[in-house]
Amino acid sequence: MSATAKPPVAAKTPAAEASPGRGALRRNLPPARRFLAGRKRVLVRLGGWSLLESAQTFLGGYCLAQALDRGFLAGQTGTGLLWLAVAATSILGAGPPMRGVFAQLAELTEPLRDALVRRAVRQALRRAVTDPARTDDRSDTGAVSRLTHQTEIVRDSFAGLVLTVRAFVFNAVGALIGLLALAPELLLVVLPPLVLGIALFLATLLPMASAQRDFLDADEAVAEGVGAVSAGHRDLVACGAQADAAERTGRLIDVAERTSRVLARWAALRTVALGVAGQLPVLLLLVTTPWLLRQGVTTGALAGALTYLLQALLPALHSMMTALGAAGTRLLVVVDRFQDATAVPAPPKVPAAAQAQAPAPVAEAGRPLGRRPSRTASAVEVRDVTHAYGPDSPPVLERLHLTVRRGEHIAVVGPSGIGKSTLAGVVSGLVAPDDGTVLLGGEPVTGRTAQDLAGRRVLIPQQAYVFTGSVRDNLLHLRPDATSRELAHAVRTLGAEPLVHRLGGPDAVLDPRSLSHGERQLLALCRAYLSAAPLVLLDEATCHLDAAAEARAERAFAERAFTDGTRARDGALIVVAHRLSSARRADRVLVLDGTEPRFGTHEELLTSSALYRDLFGHWQRTPSPPVGR
Repeated sequence: MSATAKPPVAAKTPAAEASPGRGALRRNLPPARRFLAGRKRVLVRLGGWSLLESAQTFLGGYCLAQALDRGFLAGQTGTGLLWLAVAATSILGAGPPMRGVFAQLAELTEPLRDALVRRAVRQALRRAVTDPARTDDRSDTGAVSRLTHQTEIVRDSFAGLVLTVRAFVFNAVGALIGLLALAPELLLVVLPPLVLGIALFLATLLPMASAQRDFLDADEAVAEGVGAVSAGHRDLVACGAQADAAERTGRLIDVAERTSRVLARWAALRTVALGVAGQLPVLLLLVTTPWLLRQGVTTGALAGALTYLLQALLPALHSMMTALGAAGTRLLVVVDRFQDATAVPAPPKVPAAAQAQAPAPVAEAGRPLGRRPSRTASAVEVRDVTHAYGPDSPPVLERLHLTVRRGEHIAVVGPSGIGKSTLAGVVSGLVAPDDGTVLLGGEPVTGRTAQDLAGRRVLIPQQAYVFTGSVRDNLLHLRPDATSRELAHAVRTLGAEPLVHRLGGPDAVLDPRSLSHGERQLLALCRAYLSAAPLVLLDEATCHLDAAAEARAERAFAERAFTDGTRARDGALIVVAHRLSSARRADRVLVLDGTEPRFGTHEELLTSSALYRDLFGHWQRTPSPPVGR
């Protein structure tokens, strides 16, 4: 049954929505400062080893300039070779400094990873203690992801950032000192475009982080929306809500497209910044060569300047911009996820009146909750239906005959995989049988539109589907014209008042990710109860509710099938049973055993069906434990 595909989208404040990158930076800067402030000695040692890299950069360009000016161009080949030997020695001696750099890098990254692991564990424990009802598979998966994948992303991204930023800073120091030593005029040519490009790049960092976060959020929303539609496609078809689901999914895709375009524009601007800082200095150096020569700059100095640019500054600048643009943005977003997951909202208080309300009385085991039908006309007729999932597959349903009278409550039982859900699909019109006919209210199911079928029957599958929107929108989706009194009656009848109060009332915004499976089922049951469709099919739709809530729901739908307020209702209730207690409450029971189906009352089947007798005997010995909501 349930509703339209509208995937959950996290609510944002206007400020955060305007610039999530800036908000993430504000949240993460204080912890980052505290982390680095506690490791000053490590940073000093890292800087010390990096100074040796600055010396190597300085010697690379300076020695080449001297080798040309004092050696080869002056006719002193030996002197030139000696200067080149000094440059080569500085390159070969880079091993120990790099080992020192990586040793200090480990002193930074491993404590960071350990701190994130501890934070992830605290978050998981706090969530489990604060709200154990919502500690389900999804929250477990998120905790595992933070403990493993996300912590590794942070560690690797942080290490890459430290390495690349450090390399650029100390390479730039060595290169700029070398340019100054060769000829101060070189700085007049190289420094302005370099500073302009770096400033332009830094100006794109926060907008790029904001665009990256928006893109990731939109991408996740599309993935969640498509996944939710895929999981609830049977539900959507049953409701005739395909067009609405397609429209909502299309809007999510449009948002993702817009965010990707924004991200692409900032990436293009970043490319311009890289060109200004990385390529323009080389071009200007070549263009201004005649002027520089007139100023007394030597040929060796020009060659040394090109060496500084091409061998040190430009590679380091390109690596830094790439790292800050990709790894830096990813680091900001992932660390912000750790911050977001820290706070676990306390559930709203349930009013005393709602807490005090006791569940409706549950009928004694063995006594049907529904009233015996007083009419002989049929609500559902299944005539000689056969269905198989493939031409070479054995039939799941074979020449099945079934008549459900108006006002009747029946249960369908049998082993897993025997065809119970297939029968629900055939009756609801979602599955076309290979042979045979299905009638609802005396009219064939085949050939009817989804909207027409939605007015004749409502199907709730095991995976109840809810969407982002108000609680009221979710409950009234199948019947938007229902009054507030009718909505309150449905919520009260199905025992959903505490849940609605905890969510904040009918007008509160509902986030599907915050609901347990049982809470989803309870909302879906309320929605189906409000539907005008006379036939209700519950396909293990209460499997995540406890036994008392399940009995209450079946009682409500059985009475609803028989009467609508004070009027007789030409409805019926078909329950694909999750527990055998559902069979005890039904007027009649259909037993599917793969050979010859049996249909009768509980007492009749105990005599006529060996399978039912075995199932019921097993259920009596080992009753199913309640499943918490």
